[in-house]
Amino acid sequence: MKKIILLVLLLSIISCSQNNLKRWVNYDQSSEIIENLENKNQRLRYKRIQSMSNNKNDLINGFEDEISIFLKTRYDKIKNLIIEKSIPQIQKSVSKGKFSYYELTLFYLSRIYLIEFDKEEYLNSIISINKNALSEAKLRDKNITPNVNSIYGIPILLKDNVGFEGLATTAGAYSLRDNFTKDAYIVEKLKNSGAIILGKTNLSEWANYFCLGCPNGYSAMGGQTLNPYGRKKIDTGGSSSGSGVATTSNLSSVSIGSETSGSILSPSSSNSLVGMKPTIGSVSRSGIIPISSSLDTAGPMTKFVIDNIIVMNSIIGFDKNDPYSYKKQPINLDLVKSSDLSNYRLGYYSNYYQNDSLYRTNIDLLELNGAKVVEINPKNISLPNFRKLLDEDMRRDLLKYFNDYGNENLVVNDIKSIINYNSLDTINRAPYGQEIFKSIIKDTMSEYDYKLMKEKLLFNGNKFFDLDYNKYDLDAVISINNYHASYAAVAHNPCLTVPMGFRNDNSPAGLTFIGASKNEQILYEIGYAFEQVSKKRRKPNN
Repeated sequence: MKKIILLVLLLSIISCSQNNLKRWVNYDQSSEIIENLENKNQRLRYKRIQSMSNNKNDLINGFEDEISIFLKTRYDKIKNLIIEKSIPQIQKSVSKGKFSYYELTLFYLSRIYLIEFDKEEYLNSIISINKNALSEAKLRDKNITPNVNSIYGIPILLKDNVGFEGLATTAGAYSLRDNFTKDAYIVEKLKNSGAIILGKTNLSEWANYFCLGCPNGYSAMGGQTLNPYGRKKIDTGGSSSGSGVATTSNLSSVSIGSETSGSILSPSSSNSLVGMKPTIGSVSRSGIIPISSSLDTAGPMTKFVIDNIIVMNSIIGFDKNDPYSYKKQPINLDLVKSSDLSNYRLGYYSNYYQNDSLYRTNIDLLELNGAKVVEINPKNISLPNFRKLLDEDMRRDLLKYFNDYGNENLVVNDIKSIINYNSLDTINRAPYGQEIFKSIIKDTMSEYDYKLMKEKLLFNGNKFFDLDYNKYDLDAVISINNYHASYAAVAHNPCLTVPMGFRNDNSPAGLTFIGASKNEQILYEIGYAFEQVSKKRRKPNN
């Protein structure tokens, strides 16, 4: 009899909890859109904010009971043990029994609900959630890792161009809403390391290679991603916008982004995060929706350098299906932790030093802490036909993706069919147009000209950096945000951006270290040492 009474009471509590959990209802956003038309930044003049293609309630469907009870009983008790904590700190708390991997995962699901279902605070950073996340976390709790530098049991978000079995891989496009695929190679690696795939993040549709002049962070599936440091006032950066916004807002421990030219560096810098754009081929691209097989790479976006390394070490590995792939040694954490700025020669750009006070402050800080800083002048070296390379690659590579990885039941199979499909309902599927896609199909080039173009870009990109590397014996050059992303892209040089502070309008900025190809180890050593003395990361107010 007592058991029955307890069961009834428990069901009553759960029922009440469900009733208190708000459901999302789309609202009239016309006044917000009109207000934003006056924004000085054209890229912040939104035509859409909410998603018209995706039901936000799907994010919490199936988790309502767990979230309701957790918010009442555990959320506030463990909040300070999770928010703004590194992976090693979280692993220590789990090993000490302060919370479990299950509770860690449920914490993030609850936080996604608290922020993304609040009409005054929502960020549109998440497109979909893995419905098996909690059950997978329970399995991780059966074998808690003693290794604090491990991704085991840690929830991670994937940019929604990365294949994950069980969730559609959409690139933010309505035409790919049913693109259920197998796991991308890097997702297999993450799973084998024990990571918990929490879900998929919003992005600039088709990784920012779809429409001209459209806002960073907009997609038909996810709506307009908003920057938590200034909703509708500060750019999110792109194209890995949702990965940046969700990670900085503590909606996950860490995330995966992808970059062709600036798409990790830009949103990481814009969200006070650490972002690594690796050497092309150190991280597999198999199963990731492409722009350019010549330049694409995935990479980690995290709050701290140590977390970035942990994720990086979990996703590197040779992939026979990626023609650029090579065997890469893991990042040596001991060397990183013992790094000293006095061991490195770094080149800084004279024009940025003169004109950007935030950059100047951080260069001076590096020098004050022993780094050998050398003034260099920007080189007048062009990147001819850079956009044309992306056009040619995307035409070829997207077709190959559909053939090798795409769901066979998709309504589209190439760029022309995507354009035609979107044209049936441009208001919902392409409110900013699809001019880049239209330009891709206009003209093609011969294989010979294509090869020459790639060789010329690679030569010029390497020349841009190598002249200074060699002349001044530099370990890295120092840029801002994604300012030199295109040169690093064609040169296949890795870049690590680390928070360097905030502008007067509260927009975050990143100090970006660019090293020679395959030299991520040194970049991490420099970035970690800089992070220890600068400590410029600051979480958003929410």
